[in-house]
Amino acid sequence: MEPMKKDKLSGLDPAEMKAKLTEIEEQSFQLRFRMSMGQTEGLRKIREMRKDKARLMTYLRAKELQGAGASSNSIRGAN
Repeated sequence: MEPMKKDKLSGLDPAEMKAKLTEIEEQSFQLRFRMSMGQTEGLRKIREMRKDKARLMTYLRAKELQGAGASSNSIRGAN
């Protein structure tokens, strides 16, 4: 799995981001499990997945705030 780039993330819609986030969480769990069993040396992959997860969550939150900002502006304009 390669690290996600900002331009790739900005092109995804929130549903795709949530799906990607779920995929990363599943892969992270499996990798941590294998590491605990001594089957793999995946510390770099774990760090990379953790950073990708943080990027996804940041972009999701930004999209939420953009949506909330647009709806609050329309509410304010109605008064």
